[in-house]
Amino acid sequence: MSSASSASPSQPSALDRARKKAFYRIIPLLFISYMIAYVDRQNVAVAKLTMTKDLVGFTDAVIGFGAGIFFIGYFLLEIPGSLIVEKWGARRWISRIMVTWGIMAALTAAVHTPVQFYTVRFLLGLAEAGFFPGVIVYLTHWFTDRDRSKALAMFLVATPFAQMVSPKISYLLLKIGTTEVVNGQTITHPLVLGMTGWQWVYVFWGIPAVMMGLIVFFIMKDRPRQASWLTDEEKEALESELERERAVRSRGKRMKVSEALRHPKVLLMAWAYFSIVTCSYSIEFFMPSVLNDWYHMNLNTLTWLIILPPALALVGQLVGGWSSDHFQERRLHACLPIVVGATALACAPMTQGNLPLTVACFMIGFAGFKTYMPAFWSLPSTFLTQAAAAGSIGLINSFGNLGGALGPYIMGKVKTVTGSFVGGLYFISCSMLLSAIIIYFLGLGVRKKEKEEAEEQKLLDGLPEK
Repeated sequence: MSSASSASPSQPSALDRARKKAFYRIIPLLFISYMIAYVDRQNVAVAKLTMTKDLVGFTDAVIGFGAGIFFIGYFLLEIPGSLIVEKWGARRWISRIMVTWGIMAALTAAVHTPVQFYTVRFLLGLAEAGFFPGVIVYLTHWFTDRDRSKALAMFLVATPFAQMVSPKISYLLLKIGTTEVVNGQTITHPLVLGMTGWQWVYVFWGIPAVMMGLIVFFIMKDRPRQASWLTDEEKEALESELERERAVRSRGKRMKVSEALRHPKVLLMAWAYFSIVTCSYSIEFFMPSVLNDWYHMNLNTLTWLIILPPALALVGQLVGGWSSDHFQERRLHACLPIVVGATALACAPMTQGNLPLTVACFMIGFAGFKTYMPAFWSLPSTFLTQAAAAGSIGLINSFGNLGGALGPYIMGKVKTVTGSFVGGLYFISCSMLLSAIIIYFLGLGVRKKEKEEAEEQKLLDGLPEK
């Protein structure tokens, strides 16, 4: 019998105890790490509000291209990074990533020309490459199929949480070295260590990444068998359950990494991810600029408003992840949020002049391109295992994130050429819809029928204990 059913009804089994411990021991560390990573990747959206005034030649097109070039460097090391996590473990690799990206993020404070900005953003992408797919692979080493979407959701909400927490802190930092009028009085905020506000945004958020990298090195455990906070019985139960699930997915011919990387479903998932990332990073980088362009508000009001969309997205990701695991369904849980979000963003230009409606559209759009993620990132492990799954996740993430280079560039270029963000918003909403169409017709993640579930459980129970 499976170890999942070895305990009495009144007492949690060793497997259930291990599953519970994994959530509160692993997820908080990954959550904080990803939150810092996302701030370092996205803080240019707030920093640009004063950076473009201090530096000559920094137009919206320059900022958009620089924000996007991050993903070119990111692309180059994604697949090797995810394979490293599968073969050698996550602890040392993720620690290295965090230390180097923290250093590169802080160095953005030293740029004075567009070329320097492009160079640092490219190197930041190289430094951070492998973190996200590495974590996705790492979670498959700890969480069973029934828990994986929920674990992904709890990890992924770090991004909307970062977007809620960082703007107000960055806004306070932006005041350094600037002059403002408060209640009719002119107040000058002095430089700190010779640096102005936008420079401190980069330095301030780079330091925690280095610190967390060191913490990860000493605390993270690669596999359940290495965890001192699990009993021997719990280690055995969790490792056995994970191994039996891998055996079910890999019955028959085991797919090689090279086969997985050219598998049609993997390539279509990469295309779908590219399409939605084109949209998501465009909004994340340019939403403050769109609101400022349409409503000419002060920075304090603006930084309060841009907290609202990620707040709704946070709720959406948690609910979406729980619902996807509860119903054991992935496809509709990925597609429907994307369609709703794309519709909202397509309506946003029609709300210009009505601030509450504009913010509501951005909130629904944000929720759409965040809520789909737990279900989407559960799809590769439904038909791939081990190195093949790791390689495919790296490919999907690396190619998909090239949309993060395309989208912001198009948004910035359209604004520079036409003087309006409207064309860019229509483009990215169409890109988002394309993603939903691809995911739907993949045929992955459809809820299993009771007969199929019973057959799979029978196979699981029939596999030998480790």
